[in-house]
Amino acid sequence: MKLVRDLKDIRKPPPGTVLTIGNFDGVHLGHREIFRKVVRKARAIQGTAAVLTFEPHPLRLLAPDKAPPRINTPEEKVRLLEASCIDLLVVLAFNRQLAAMPAEAFVRDILVDKLAVAELVVGYDYAFGKDREGDLEFLQARAAQYGFRLETLEPIRQSGEVYSSTRIRRALQAGDVAEVVKVLGRNFTLDGRVVTGAGRGRNLGFPTANLATDKELVPAQGVYAVKVKWRDRLYDGVVNIGTCPTFDGAGPTLEIHLIDFRQDLYGETLRLYFVERLRAEQRFAGAEDLSTAIRADVERARSLLEKREVVEYREYLASDRPGDPFPCGLEEQ
Repeated sequence: MKLVRDLKDIRKPPPGTVLTIGNFDGVHLGHREIFRKVVRKARAIQGTAAVLTFEPHPLRLLAPDKAPPRINTPEEKVRLLEASCIDLLVVLAFNRQLAAMPAEAFVRDILVDKLAVAELVVGYDYAFGKDREGDLEFLQARAAQYGFRLETLEPIRQSGEVYSSTRIRRALQAGDVAEVVKVLGRNFTLDGRVVTGAGRGRNLGFPTANLATDKELVPAQGVYAVKVKWRDRLYDGVVNIGTCPTFDGAGPTLEIHLIDFRQDLYGETLRLYFVERLRAEQRFAGAEDLSTAIRADVERARSLLEKREVVEYREYLASDRPGDPFPCGLEEQ
C-alpha cells in the first residue's frame, strides 16, 4: 500500500481510482464491507483501490468539545487499512485551510485533478466542504460533469444493528470487550511500552508490567482476561485498568500480569488483545484480600483463555469461505 500525506507527492494521478472517503475510526466490519466493494471495483477495471481520510478527526478542529476519543491510533489505522488490501491511502492534514475549501474545489482539485477518480463510493449521508455544501445532490451533479461514477451506500447492518464507531465506543466505555468483537470483527487491541511501576504486584505474589500507551480510548476500569503478544508469541494474562484504590493510587494505570511468566519485560513493547471482562475494579480491606482476589482472577483467566484464540489484524479480512483463494475474502467477479 502506498501512503501519501501530502498531495504534492502525487505527481501522476493513479490509474482508474476507485475511492472512498471517511474517517474510518475503528476500521470495523461496516468499513470492511466498504473496502471490499472498493477493491472489487478497482480490480474489475485494473485500477487503484484508494481511501482518503483525515488527521486529526475534523471535529478536533471544528468542534473540539464534541470530538470523540479515537478508537485507533493513527498508526493502527494505517496498518488496518493496509490489511484491507487498499492500494493507496491518502491522509490529509485537516486544518483551517482544508476546512474552508469549497466543495467545488475539493472535487475539482483533489478528487479529479490529483486522484483521477473513476468511481466514488460514499455513505448515503456523506457531506463535505465548507459548511458541508458537498451533499449527495452536489456529488451527483459533479459526477455527471466530470465523468466519474458515484455509488452511495446505506448503513451496513447485521441482525438489525448498524456497525458504527459510536457503538464500539459505547461498548468499550462499559467494559464490554466481548461485544466489541461483534462490531470490529477482531479483538480490541492496545499497544504500549513497559515502564517502571510501584512494584506492588510482585510484593503480592503476582508480578506485573505497567504499560504506557498512546491509545486514547481504553476499556472501562476493571480486570480483564487478555492475550498478550510479546516478540511474536502470545501469552495468557490478566490486566487491571484503574487507579489501585486499595493503595489509594492516583492512576489511571494499566498493570498486566502474564500467567506463568517469569522474564523481565521492562522497556519491551506489548500488544494486548482483550477477551473478556472479569470484574470491576474495587477497593479491598488490605493487601491480603487483594491478593486473594487476584489469585481468583488469574485462575478464572487461565481457564477462560486456555482454548481461546484471538483474531489479529492480519486475519481481519480473511474469508469465511474455506478454500477462497482471494485475499481479503473477495469473491471472483
